[in-house]
Amino acid sequence: QVQLAESGGGSVQAGGSLRLSCTASGLSFGYWHMGWFRQAPGKEREGISCISSIGDRTYYAASVKGRFTISRDNAKNTLYLEMTSLKPEDTATYYCVVPSSTYAGQLGSWCREVNDDNHWGQGTQVTVSS
Repeated sequence: QVQLAESGGGSVQAGGSLRLSCTASGLSFGYWHMGWFRQAPGKEREGISCISSIGDRTYYAASVKGRFTISRDNAKNTLYLEMTSLKPEDTATYYCVVPSSTYAGQLGSWCREVNDDNHWGQGTQVTVSS
């Protein structure tokens, strides 16, 4: 059974930084590309950053590009999201997501698609105050 556990969320002021982590179990971690999705209050879920299985390719949504950095440590089965220059509009629940089946398309295409068939963590809350 795939389990994804996010951590690192919290409350920060605008301009601050946070580092999210996602520890995975029940899967061959280094085989799968993974991503961070988020859901802001009153809005739909969106993919914001994804990374290939070995970390050689990344994708960022325009809203976070240049401020967030995704990375992974396959030896530790852990996915990271370094968030800097946080804005109030980054307030959301952040989810770690891994595909439930092999995806042959582009990383960015997968990252832009919200699919409930994928494996989702429970989420970690990030609140940015102005």
